[in-house]
Amino acid sequence: MEAEDDAAGAVIGDEEIYANGRDEGDSQRHRPIISGEQLDIEAYAALYTGRTKITRLLFIADKCDVPSMELEALRMAYDEIKKGENTQLFREVVGKINGRLGPNYGMDNAWADAVDRRAETRKEKLENELNAYRTNLIKESIRMGYNDFGDFYYAHGQLGEAFKNYVRTRDYCTTSKHIIHMCLNAILVSIEMGQFTHVTSYVSKAEQSQDALDPVTIAKLRCAAGLAHLEGKKYKLAARKFLEVGPELGNNYTEVIASQDVATYGSLCALASFDRSELKSKVIDNTNFRNFLELVPEIRELINDFHTSHYASCLEYLGNLKTNLLLDIHLHDHVETLYEQIRSKALIQYTLPFVSVDLNSMANAFNTSVTGLEKELEALITNDQIQVKYIASVLALLVTCFLCMISTGMILQARIDSHNKVLYARHADQRNGTFQRVLVTGTEVDRELRALLLRANLIKHEYNLKASRKH
Repeated sequence: MEAEDDAAGAVIGDEEIYANGRDEGDSQRHRPIISGEQLDIEAYAALYTGRTKITRLLFIADKCDVPSMELEALRMAYDEIKKGENTQLFREVVGKINGRLGPNYGMDNAWADAVDRRAETRKEKLENELNAYRTNLIKESIRMGYNDFGDFYYAHGQLGEAFKNYVRTRDYCTTSKHIIHMCLNAILVSIEMGQFTHVTSYVSKAEQSQDALDPVTIAKLRCAAGLAHLEGKKYKLAARKFLEVGPELGNNYTEVIASQDVATYGSLCALASFDRSELKSKVIDNTNFRNFLELVPEIRELINDFHTSHYASCLEYLGNLKTNLLLDIHLHDHVETLYEQIRSKALIQYTLPFVSVDLNSMANAFNTSVTGLEKELEALITNDQIQVKYIASVLALLVTCFLCMISTGMILQARIDSHNKVLYARHADQRNGTFQRVLVTGTEVDRELRALLLRANLIKHEYNLKASRKH
């Protein structure tokens, strides 16, 4: 498992991560920058089905600070819940609405009582059937009985009981398809409960049954693994999993994730963790992932802009997307971190080709002040992302270099002239480095050859044999 790339960067205010200054050439590029409009909740909710649709709507209602948007999310959640049988969640939503949507969206006790009565009858029937199956010792029937119990508890919002019953089917699985079905059910409930360690475990278990995996199932498992890595802040691993999702996913996993989410999660994680070559080969040139990117043009454009060093447009896209990304149930905890890492990579990538960089131009390019830029660069230095040193004057530069060479035997690779506001890069001497590596390798080869010759002479003169005879 490859280690995650280290992230760095100072905490950035919203006003600093938005559009950077453009030159005259960029002003002619009429990119379709999104306007950061309020999320279309109806269109968003239409991407999902089942319990995740409701939980996403409730999450939006809890996190958004727009009253009309909150009420719209609660209204849609209320309507969706009444299509199912989860009376506990229904009562919670009614409490959150608190009469703000009128009498039509109040507590429907008649409906709730009727659902609860049907649930009791259904549960009793399932228990009788399962007991009969156990008595007859029919494995397939017992498996189906536990599976029905899992579906029953899941529909009524008792996720812990649902998980237990789905897992119990494992002892009665007779084919690889049965095992995969059990794993997918366990993964679904684990994601709903936020138990992503279980998700990783059951994804691995399902992948062991290679003979029964079809393209759709593989795509589902990769999505689940990507969500688990995302939750664990393993952004590089998450990006790789999302990038491996095939177009077969389509609308086959809307109870967990939409194709648009695959594009968004995969792209942001890739921007934060991939280097330039990986971004080109694994994202931009990835024909399968391109199908997902077409569903979210803003994400596609910001990736292309980042790769082509058009940071103005890239950061503007990110700024416009941020408000809606913070309303995503899986991404909201990671938006700030991902944005900081992406900005840090942009800063590093900006400086790489140059021997010297004018800090005024760079600050303008990233829509920040020179003082703010220096602080960001200092944060990158602290995290060993850029080898630079803040120098207040030419004299301080000489003193600092001298002290640095005395204490560490190293020479600064780059420096900031604070007086003239210029970043000077001192690139490594590749030729000298090559000679040094050759000398080290030659010394090692010489030592190994001498050891081999010594051993050969010892064997030739039977030194070990003579020594043993003396004893």
